[in-house]
Amino acid sequence: MTNIVVLIKQVPDTWSERKLTDGDYTLDREAADAVLDEINERSVEEALLIKEAQGGEVTVLSAGPDRATDAIRKALSMGADKAVHINDPALHGSDAIQTAWTLAAALGQITFDNEEPADLIIAGNEATDGRVGAVPAIIAEYLGIPQLTQLRKLVVADGKVTGERETDEGVFGLEASLPAIVSVTEKINEPRFPSFKGIMAAKKKQVLVYTLADLGVDPDTVGVANAGTTVTASTPKPPRTAGERIADEGDGGTKIAAYLVSNKII
Repeated sequence: MTNIVVLIKQVPDTWSERKLTDGDYTLDREAADAVLDEINERSVEEALLIKEAQGGEVTVLSAGPDRATDAIRKALSMGADKAVHINDPALHGSDAIQTAWTLAAALGQITFDNEEPADLIIAGNEATDGRVGAVPAIIAEYLGIPQLTQLRKLVVADGKVTGERETDEGVFGLEASLPAIVSVTEKINEPRFPSFKGIMAAKKKQVLVYTLADLGVDPDTVGVANAGTTVTASTPKPPRTAGERIADEGDGGTKIAAYLVSNKII
């Protein structure tokens, strides 16, 4: 049996128009449709596959405002057993290090039905709203556990987790003893669709809500005012303009090449 925690995040839909707020230049989460990050669907799916193969329990963990409940319910409807929601306004604008610190504090308090902590923590390789890709590694440092990141395949057996990482240089085999944290890429699996039964069952599953005080996290160590970087200005992307049409009169290829050269594309 494997106790698994899956880190999930609600993000603005990539098909929506995304923008920064005018005040502190943080992501305007109210301006776009909010969804469970697709890579997190794959993280949840991998946890469920492990549970179905060898037993255990799956808890999802998310930090976010009230509306993050929708993403949590999506993960529960896929089959996760319960959830932990860190909901505190002081977290607004936290950077990757602050977020990882808060998640690590929550992970230290999560126990399962067998009264044991997590054996395995699964995350996506990067969120679509920030694309930092460092939170799993930072959590590993805070918790003092091994990390296997950017995996396209993972196997849990005999107290170990093994996986494959694909890079431009080739495929590498990785291995670590449990407990450990891993991050997965889009090649790991194809996530299931929640069934009607799963959607109805999710409404009755336990969602524990923690504030920073519950986790023992000082509000002065998180949030936009205490972040390691500051955005001082932003410029909206220019509107899409009409393309340039080239009539082919026998020299179309030459004209296209000249256009690409003039725009420093080639």
